[in-house]
Amino acid sequence: MAKVLTALFGGTFDPIHYGHLLPAIALAKEIKLAHISLLPNHIPPHKPQPEATTSQRLAMLRLAIENYPIFSIDMREITKAKLDKPSYTIDTLKAWRNENGNSQGLAFILGQDSLLNLPTWHNWQTLLDYCHLLICRRPGYADNTNDPFLKKWIKRHQTNDIALLHQNSNGSIYFANTPLEDISATEIRQQISSKKSCETLLPAKVWQYIQIHHLYGA
Repeated sequence: MAKVLTALFGGTFDPIHYGHLLPAIALAKEIKLAHISLLPNHIPPHKPQPEATTSQRLAMLRLAIENYPIFSIDMREITKAKLDKPSYTIDTLKAWRNENGNSQGLAFILGQDSLLNLPTWHNWQTLLDYCHLLICRRPGYADNTNDPFLKKWIKRHQTNDIALLHQNSNGSIYFANTPLEDISATEIRQQISSKKSCETLLPAKVWQYIQIHHLYGA
């Protein structure tokens, strides 16, 4: 019996924006998450290197969540970067389980785009041995995958039962009814580089930080 259900939400957060925050907050309300730990990547295996430095991304994260007590920052992948190794989600989940035991409820938040790319992840088939997957919708992405193995895997583990997520510590995939936020960090960086305002897409203090430190060509 899982005691509480907490979640990890990984990302480059370069920069963090409302497309990250608003769906996560809605998700927490929808399934009664106790807590969400933001998990900034240092060396994301499937993405280009961040434009902002690690310290700058962390500073923006702290500013973004200071009025949202449901969030904290998990530094484990940043710390791991000191060993100059890529950070894989499966290793993070294993480490979390080793620290918290098998009875604690853990979920990992994914965007729909990441779910469709799951077969490119390291040891992705074993993710549900350590957590639930919570899928947030993303604009422009189909609900179904053309990968027959992934489709079968999703169907086998999918649930609409929120109570099940709290009763079991891992093993299920839940598609959340989160709002569609058509915001991406790539587009924000491009707009800033083109001297366009993105003020409404980011928390005010994050926008101010970007301006003060001249990030992304500001």
